[in-house]
Amino acid sequence: QVQLVESGGGLVQAGGSLRLSCVASGRTFSNYHMAWFRQAPGKEREFVAVMSSIGVRTSYADSVKGRFTISRDNAKNTVYLQMNSLKVEDTAVYYCAADRDRRNSELESEYDYWGQGTQVTISS
Repeated sequence: QVQLVESGGGLVQAGGSLRLSCVASGRTFSNYHMAWFRQAPGKEREFVAVMSSIGVRTSYADSVKGRFTISRDNAKNTVYLQMNSLKVEDTAVYYCAADRDRRNSELESEYDYWGQGTQVTISS
């Protein structure tokens, strides 16, 4: 079992930046691919970014490429999402997720563990 706890959300103006953190506990963090998803009001949860277990490979949704950066510190059992040039449409609850089968997937169904989410609100 893996427990995930996100933090770092908040309210910022468009064009600003935020850095989300997700701390994992319970199992060996470096065994898992880690991802960020988000869910905007009235919409389904969508993929944002994923990083492989040792941080070699990353993948991003087209909507965040060039603005968001996923990173991880396996010594701290933490994955980060640096979000720059934020837009109103980035407003959502952001979730981190862990994949024990290390598939580097963009599919929500292939993730085994989820955090409770952190709210990000971007004002115009």
